[in-house]
Amino acid sequence: MMARASDRDMTVIDGLIVSNWSRSIFEEMVAGGLSAANCTCSIWEGFGQSMRQLAELKHLMRDNADLVTPVYSVADIDRARLEGKVGIILGWQNSTGFGDDLRMVALYAELGLRVVQMTYHTANFAGSGCLEGVDRGLTDFGRDLVAALNEEGILIDLSHVGAQTAMDVVLCSQKPVAYTHCAPQALKEHARNKADEELLAVTRRGGVIGVTMFPPFMPRGNDSELNDYVDVIDYVVSLCGEDHVAIGTDFMLDFPQERVDQFLQDKGNGRKLLSPTKPKFPNELQRISQFPNLTDAMQRRGWKDAKIEKVIGGNWQSLFAQVWR
Repeated sequence: MMARASDRDMTVIDGLIVSNWSRSIFEEMVAGGLSAANCTCSIWEGFGQSMRQLAELKHLMRDNADLVTPVYSVADIDRARLEGKVGIILGWQNSTGFGDDLRMVALYAELGLRVVQMTYHTANFAGSGCLEGVDRGLTDFGRDLVAALNEEGILIDLSHVGAQTAMDVVLCSQKPVAYTHCAPQALKEHARNKADEELLAVTRRGGVIGVTMFPPFMPRGNDSELNDYVDVIDYVVSLCGEDHVAIGTDFMLDFPQERVDQFLQDKGNGRKLLSPTKPKFPNELQRISQFPNLTDAMQRRGWKDAKIEKVIGGNWQSLFAQVWR
């Protein structure tokens, strides 16, 4: 029997966590045995506020250096695991933090930004989101942005991106891209879920699918149990292959309600995009500290050790090695 994730005998990476960052969240990440996680520090914000939020997270990381460490390279993930810490990968769920100045891509890359989603729900300078009324695809600025992100070694995320814009990015990018947190449309009809062909388009070019367990995207919604989540992961593995599937929980923890409401409004203060929801995660995986239960569920399913190691973190690490500079 393989050691549990909390034993730190394997690399465990969460492809997307968006939470109200604090020492208590970091403690949960350590307790859950995470080696690293893509941690959101900008969604609707422009350049100035994105820079402030990045600075705040960096200061919080310094104040809690006994628990977490910044990730600039794949080697930093290995070091974090060996030291019993969690590597914090700085990520955005939108590209609005660059404004309309592509020179900012190199600046943020120097500061440690390693994952950027092209759009969040609706349209921006780069293209359209999955909730935009008409998806007009990647703009010319968006193509230039893809080239800049490739050049600086920043992973491109398509999770909230519209289908046409996402396909344009896949074809335009010189490096593999990812859905850091999504679920298959074949199992649940939802605007945020992805059709099989969209998933395959990413993986055929070497990308990775981070499967989320966010209840509204699951076939049984708030009634989902941990085994239901493993069922969804298994579906994507069967479709895309075990070398291209990973975990992207989309844990959204400890936010005040007004902050959650901003995620569901266009640009954070406009029209309502989705109805408010109170997601109920499976009892066995309601908090990050319960992450080892996911590995246990995979073992009970009869997954081989090699498959678990790939999906629980190895595939993210391999993708980062290809994309990051």
